[in-house]
Amino acid sequence: MPSFTNKEKVHNRKDYKRMIRMGYLNSNIIINLVIFFLEQQYIKKLLNYKTTMPFVKDFTPVALGDTNLFKPIKIGNNKLQHRVVLPPLTRMRATHPGNVPNKDWAVEYYNQRSQRPGTMLITEGAFVCAQAGGYDNAPGIWSDEQVEQWKKIFAKIHENKSFVWVQLWALGRQSYADTLARDGLRYYSASDNVYMDAEQEERAKKSNNPQHGLTKKEIKEYIKCYVQAAKNSIAAGANGVEIHSANGYLLNQFLDPISNKRTDEYGGSIENRARFTLEVVDALVDAIGEEKVGVRFSPYGIFGTMSGGADPTLLAQYAYILGELEKRAKAGKRLAFVHLVEPRVTDPFLTEGQGEYTDGTNDFAYSIWKGVIIRAGNLALHPESVKQMVADDRTLIGYGRFFIANPDIVDRVEKGQQFNKYDRDTFYAMTAHGYTDYPTYDEAIKLGWDKQ
Repeated sequence: MPSFTNKEKVHNRKDYKRMIRMGYLNSNIIINLVIFFLEQQYIKKLLNYKTTMPFVKDFTPVALGDTNLFKPIKIGNNKLQHRVVLPPLTRMRATHPGNVPNKDWAVEYYNQRSQRPGTMLITEGAFVCAQAGGYDNAPGIWSDEQVEQWKKIFAKIHENKSFVWVQLWALGRQSYADTLARDGLRYYSASDNVYMDAEQEERAKKSNNPQHGLTKKEIKEYIKCYVQAAKNSIAAGANGVEIHSANGYLLNQFLDPISNKRTDEYGGSIENRARFTLEVVDALVDAIGEEKVGVRFSPYGIFGTMSGGADPTLLAQYAYILGELEKRAKAGKRLAFVHLVEPRVTDPFLTEGQGEYTDGTNDFAYSIWKGVIIRAGNLALHPESVKQMVADDRTLIGYGRFFIANPDIVDRVEKGQQFNKYDRDTFYAMTAHGYTDYPTYDEAIKLGWDKQ
């Protein structure tokens, strides 16, 4: 075999391919070169973090390993080893057309965040059907292609001995009328022409796709979509599903009088406004079993121009719906959990501390609903509040934005280790950066972040 000389310098990948063809590189040399390239990429990643993503400043972590947060609990059929939850986090990495979970990055994203055995993960919202969508880069779970990719994600999570629940999502008036029109779909909400804002109204008028209140027949069709999406989730290997009835999306639009101006049995009274959500709950319980169903609410949320705390009667809406869920529980059909967004976060697009509603609390839910409650919303930087919350033995805690930046956040919360700062600019960017390249605590320490 010819020897490698200085005349045959290697400058790039084309040079390597040329050398292989000429017989200058044997298999051992090739393996070493591959390792070298991987090491260089790893070093570049760490160097990038060193300059752009330090630990959170002005925050003193508190170890919570000796609290109920690290006490095992059974959720549905799942025996969790702790109570730190990955809540649903929209990341906008799905591919278009098709709303397919990202084939290059999504498996690794969920793999990183399920490394601690016994962790509960709730996926980013997945559209229950094409009509429920309107965001090109959010995933769905209605097509065979989507389901096949979800199977790979769920398998990886289960390989790590963790559990996964799919959040079932329908946008309603938070969709884009022009995007829906492009795909031959109508722009739906609870009521005709009660637009979220002037921008949405303009989009609807320009695309000749005005906001249309669902008819009773169309509501029944939507419920069928939820059922099929739930069945698809379980068939793909998910442990359960979470019904998204929060943050100003379709089901929340029926709950809130600011968006629901109906005069039929789906509008007007508290009971009527709750009807759609409860019908979805009942249909999913019948389809896949109550132990595989949870539901999310945001009683104080204003995202999507919901009422939040500005309407003093709205809390009665949530007291009623929780009471209806508890009635069903006492009749033998208790849901796996209720998930509540804290008043600390009334709009997920605001930074921590902004928009906090201080005149209310979710504590009222415990006197009505006697099952498990997940609480989420700006809690990572408030460990003392977490301590108080988990003192109630039915409580789990969702760590959202900081679970994005800290794939090993379960360990960090347990041991009181510092958090990586998150990069908000990459929350919804179609890139692996800010998605799968956040370092673990050990990797960050190697960078010397503890010395900064």
